[in-house]
Amino acid sequence: MQLTLGPLMFHWKPDLIRDFYARIADEAPIDRVVLGEVVCSKRLPFYEALIPEIAERLQRGGKDVVLASLGLVTLKREQAMLSDLAEAGFAIEVNDLTMMRYLAKDQEFSVGPLVNVYNTGTLGWLMARGATHICLPPELPIETVTTLAGHGAKAGAGIEVWAYGRLPLAISGRCYHARLAGRSKDSCLFVCEEDMDGLAVDTLDDQKFLAINGVQTLSESRANLVGDVTVIGQAGVTSLRLSPHSEDMVHVAQTFRAACDGNISAGEALSMLEERAISPRYSNGFMFGKTGADWSHTPTT
Repeated sequence: MQLTLGPLMFHWKPDLIRDFYARIADEAPIDRVVLGEVVCSKRLPFYEALIPEIAERLQRGGKDVVLASLGLVTLKREQAMLSDLAEAGFAIEVNDLTMMRYLAKDQEFSVGPLVNVYNTGTLGWLMARGATHICLPPELPIETVTTLAGHGAKAGAGIEVWAYGRLPLAISGRCYHARLAGRSKDSCLFVCEEDMDGLAVDTLDDQKFLAINGVQTLSESRANLVGDVTVIGQAGVTSLRLSPHSEDMVHVAQTFRAACDGNISAGEALSMLEERAISPRYSNGFMFGKTGADWSHTPTT
């Protein structure tokens, strides 16, 4: 089972981004790292100049590097970003099908979890166009994942699932963070930078509900499939995606690697993550429960 570190969804300061990926390059047992801006194109200029340096450092650390496309393309300058991305010389992850317009006809690519791959027809169409690695949307149950993984295996395509981190639920043309601060989207002053892992949103009766990240809606809980890696492997999944958060992602990656290799039990892996968790609320309900926020494991601490 491979481990992929997905793109950073949050707006962090450039120095923090550089230091974060330096540790990933040197210490994390990650096979594949996806870089780039998926959520808001206004954020990219803050760290765009760092991407070649970060990519080179990751490659020296033995990681494959993939560049991600924006998740919602609405502006001409964003279309220009896609054109530049296609010519950057790296493997590409498609998060909006608009990106495929800029890929060469025979160019292989990956598919990110924001593309709605819900059935074998869609999966087959993407693979026929050149997709060799597909991260499935996180809301799929294990039965559907098993079917899609089997279909991918027959065609030689890797199938990945979202295994750790707040789940991406929606992207909007409006910026929730800006509106909450009494600002417009164009005059947001990058208020999303104040919440390194997104801003939790409770219901009116104080129940945990969602989180906001600029124009993106996320789950309030962190998905965590470290206790389910055996079942996921048996389903035919070839890769697990870990989403960057401000907690110690090297520790998260090491724990997942040990669990995938069978060096620790599911209970031990869960304990290792719970002991150092910033947010103790985990979920695995989309894959194994009745609702996405469900958590099927008994707390170990």
